Amino acid sequence: MCVCVCVCVCVCVLLLTFLSWCHISSHRTGLLSGFQRLRSERKMCDVVLQVGGVAFPCHRALLASSSEYFWALFGETTAERLAGTVSLPAITPEGLDAILDFLYSGWLSVSPSTLPVVLEAARYLQVETAVSICERFITDGLCAENCCCYANLAERHALPDALEAANQTIALEMMVLLQENRDDLLGLNIQSLMEVLDADEIPGVKEVELANLALDWLDENGPLPLLKSNFLLSRLRFGLVAVSDLNNLSNAHKAMTTPLIRSQLTRALEYHWSGLTQPIRQSKQTTLRAAPNRVLLVGGGPSPDWPEQQVLTFDPRNRKFSPLRSGLPLRLRNHCVCSVGGFLFVIGGDEVKEGGEDGKNSVTMATTNQVWRYDPRFDCWEQVESMQERRAQFTCCVIADVIYAIGGRQTRLDASAHTSVASVEFYDMAERSWRRGAPMPCPLYGHALTVLDDCIYVSGGVPGNREVLHWDLKGRSWEKRAPMSIARFGHRLATVNNYIYALLGMYEPFCDIERYDSQADHWTRLRPLVTGSFGYGMASMPSGILLVFGGRRWSDGQEVIVKSVLEYDTKKDRWREICQLPRPLTGTECTLLSFTVESFVACAG
Repeated sequence: MCVCVCVCVCVCVLLLTFLSWCHISSHRTGLLSGFQRLRSERKMCDVVLQVGGVAFPCHRALLASSSEYFWALFGETTAERLAGTVSLPAITPEGLDAILDFLYSGWLSVSPSTLPVVLEAARYLQVETAVSICERFITDGLCAENCCCYANLAERHALPDALEAANQTIALEMMVLLQENRDDLLGLNIQSLMEVLDADEIPGVKEVELANLALDWLDENGPLPLLKSNFLLSRLRFGLVAVSDLNNLSNAHKAMTTPLIRSQLTRALEYHWSGLTQPIRQSKQTTLRAAPNRVLLVGGGPSPDWPEQQVLTFDPRNRKFSPLRSGLPLRLRNHCVCSVGGFLFVIGGDEVKEGGEDGKNSVTMATTNQVWRYDPRFDCWEQVESMQERRAQFTCCVIADVIYAIGGRQTRLDASAHTSVASVEFYDMAERSWRRGAPMPCPLYGHALTVLDDCIYVSGGVPGNREVLHWDLKGRSWEKRAPMSIARFGHRLATVNNYIYALLGMYEPFCDIERYDSQADHWTRLRPLVTGSFGYGMASMPSGILLVFGGRRWSDGQEVIVKSVLEYDTKKDRWREICQLPRPLTGTECTLLSFTVESFVACAG
């Protein structure tokens, strides 16, 4: 009974509160309506605001209660306190009319054409609510056509949120602006231009175009003090400019001859001349202005026996695929890929070639030790130092900018059988050479690898193997860890949030996922995938999501190559299909890298 009474009392209190609020709101609306009616009928108006020859009869009390400016203007010690007419020469009639309508009705009428005068009046009259509405109007309506104008407005009237949003829009729309609205860019305020040149993402624009824009802006808005021009030009990333363009820029403008800018140009040239050590000489000056963490799908194809040379990129934000302009120099199977310093490395694998004898087409395959490097800054491939051994179906990883290649097998043109290896080697970029590491206890191929706390973990391989090996780089030997519950071959390992995940495999009869806790040295079974697959590519995202691309499945006793892209959420232990590849794909290898739009050809899906 007491509970019922309490509930009834609470309901009554809430109802009375709601009715009181409605009454207050209704009263406020009615009060403003009354003032608006008096104003429209010019009754009881005790002050006239004069702007540009236009008179606006108003009520002194309402103005003073709604604006800090009018509160001070009509104060006890001012000359305007009892004046019948007050002149406001700093604003326009259109701006004042909109602000007065807002003060009398609570509604602010603003459009792209009236925004400058309305915002000017709101800021001058210190009607902060109207200023906030104008700032929201700017932020919500940004596009390539107005972002420069809105950035100047936001900077002039000290609107930090709108200014930040406008600067971000300019950076993202820079490619369009350079082509269609260059004059708007040349009229941009210097604060916005500096913020834009500091942006980490300016899609589809080459750095030399930004440099030319900055120099044209200096011609249009100069001369500037050298300190300011240095602040502006030092935000350019000269390491992304080709050597020939650097030489042209160095003599293009007086502002480029200051000691600060000269030193940056010199460092950029030194970076270009550093050749194979470029990946370990990275700085902001050489970092692409591109979205991070695009997934690279290197090699593979719709047939396991005839891999393609095309390289696909996958953008997780919009789930779109785009092919690179430059394909792989070789047709490769069972290779490895990794990224270091913003460069892609493609290592080893079986090189597949097409030949012909006696008029018959044939395909030959031999294991290679070649290593190729791709530079997304200039969309070019370069062959670097080859491994000491030929390897396929091996694994690789990167720790502290050093590439490790572990195990694998070898097949030569003159031999149908293959030989597996236990050797380990690593690529020292400073020395530009491969060196021997501690060999594994036994030869392995088809195994998987991941890195946790700068230690290498290797699992499975050589059909029927459940073992897990651990190598602390500070030590000189491999140690065994708790074995997986399932023997796996051709599977994948991934490290997420200090756990190691083992996924699928070629000869695995189940679709189970396992998680390894290195502290407890224990594996735990997780939610299985509904349908197993092998020969897929996998990427581990910083968010803790694992992406699985394509692969092969058994269907009615036959291998089927699939187009699916699966997402495994390690936090929720949940699988789902998020999109599909442009075509069936198997045998691809994945890594994460940043790219600019000019590295792509037409969108592939």
